[in-house]
Amino acid sequence: MRLTLWTDYSFRTLIYVGSKGDDLSTIAAIAGSFEISKSHLMKVVNRLEQRGYLETVRGRAGGLRLKRSPAEINVGAVVRDTEEDLAIVGCLSQSNFCSIERCCVLKGVLHEATQAFLRVLDQYTLADLLRPRTKLLHSLGLEKGLAHRDG
Repeated sequence: MRLTLWTDYSFRTLIYVGSKGDDLSTIAAIAGSFEISKSHLMKVVNRLEQRGYLETVRGRAGGLRLKRSPAEINVGAVVRDTEEDLAIVGCLSQSNFCSIERCCVLKGVLHEATQAFLRVLDQYTLADLLRPRTKLLHSLGLEKGLAHRDG
C-alpha cells in the first residue's frame, strides 16, 4: 500500500501545527519547514479545514491551529479523509475489472490486508505522533519559540 503525497502533506501539516500547541502556524512556515510547494499545501490545508481538523484565523496575525485536541484526531480517519481510493488493485473498486474476478481469492486477501492496515492506523492518534515533542520541535526549528512550554 502506498499513500499519496496529499496524505503525507496532511500528516506533516497536522504534526507541525500540533507541535506548536495553541500558537498559530502559517502555510509559508509549514511549506518552508518541509520544503514543499506552498500552493499545493494551501489546497491540503483547505481540505483539512473542511474536514474539521484545522481552524484558520484570518487577518494580519492569522494562521492555523488544530480544531480538535491531538488525542481526538485519529490517524486512520485522516487516511480515510485524505485518500480518494484505498483500493490497492483495480478490482477492489471496480466491478468487471478482471476476467477471474468471480472466483479470485486474491481480491479477498487484498481487501482483508487493506482492512488490517486501517485497523492498525485506527489505534493511533495525532497525540501519539507528537510524543517525541522535544525532538520534533528541534527538527522543525521551533524549539526556541516554544521551549518554555516543553518543560
